[in-house]
Amino acid sequence: MEQPTSSPLRFAVAGMISLAVAMGIGRFVYTPILPGMMEELELSASNAGLIASANYLGYLVGALVAAGGWAHGRERMVVFGALAASTILVALMGAVETMTPFLVIRFLAGVASAFVMVFMTSIVFSHLARSGRAGFEAVHFGGVGIGIAGSSILMAAIVTIHAGWTAAWFWSGALSLAGFVLVVLLANEGPVGGANSKREPALPRNASLAKIILSYGLFGFGYVITATFIVAIVRQSGESRVFEAMVWLATGLTAVPSLFVWQRVARRSNVYSAYAIACLVEAVGVAASVAVTGRIGPLAGGILLGATFMAPTALGIQAARQLAPLSTRKVFAIMTAAFGLGQIIGPIVAGILAEWSGSFFVPSMLAAGVLVLSAAAAWSAAPKSP
Repeated sequence: MEQPTSSPLRFAVAGMISLAVAMGIGRFVYTPILPGMMEELELSASNAGLIASANYLGYLVGALVAAGGWAHGRERMVVFGALAASTILVALMGAVETMTPFLVIRFLAGVASAFVMVFMTSIVFSHLARSGRAGFEAVHFGGVGIGIAGSSILMAAIVTIHAGWTAAWFWSGALSLAGFVLVVLLANEGPVGGANSKREPALPRNASLAKIILSYGLFGFGYVITATFIVAIVRQSGESRVFEAMVWLATGLTAVPSLFVWQRVARRSNVYSAYAIACLVEAVGVAASVAVTGRIGPLAGGILLGATFMAPTALGIQAARQLAPLSTRKVFAIMTAAFGLGQIIGPIVAGILAEWSGSFFVPSMLAAGVLVLSAAAAWSAAPKSP
């Protein structure tokens, strides 16, 4: 029997760093930098939402492109290229000041983050499955939280030296470069069986798979409004820059171990129930971020966001893989596309509603309601016992 040539932990850590770079920084560092951009560039809430949505549109396009077979056998090099692109694009954000380049850069960064998510996950999961260490999947997905936590510490340091938003983007690019180098050193192989020319079959048609895809899209809309604007919500309340960094740090730190906890919940019940419960808990945090006054509301919102948003992300994929076991990469890409569609709509709607109402209360409460709908769809997607 052929043995794996590299340890599963090595690939889990490589995946963790990849997601820290492409997702935790490449996608989410926009959240703590955004308030400074809005103040110094006089960006409106709707323009800020449009920039965020450009990134999520890129994520959607990248996910759909990744669903094809063009990268078969070349996944590792695609990941390296996407990580390099993400690093460069993060730094480029600090070199421009107008909407058009912002939109183009964030769109391309979204494509890069989708490529990393789809192809690096396929590499990591193949090695974990081969070695029977599926539990390390939580290490891989924990990279998003590590990237958020790392970028929040960086933002706190930038605040203490009174540097502006441009410096934040440049230093985020430097942090991404360090992560990219580590991934190149660690990820010494592509996916197991990557040279195999066999193509995946079409996705099966069943109600449970349709419901979990719908739920995933609703979740993308529901979580992304708070994930995009929570630091702006803090600044709108007049709190200090240090407290802004604390809220984002709390989000990242609670995200890191969250999957280990939610995986235990899933083992005690099932992935559908755990997914639904996580959505409901997150809905509470989203509502609290705007409904509870003082520092408690935003801090609770950040903590509950971090503690939950990776759970439906991972558990939804696990449920979809169970429902389409012969088309894992294809169903992953379709799920990612549904997620991306929800994310595109969310910030645009939030920005418009925030300008109309004068605060983020209305869009945040809408997001909480959508998360409840996502929970209901996931709960009903569980296959019924014969």
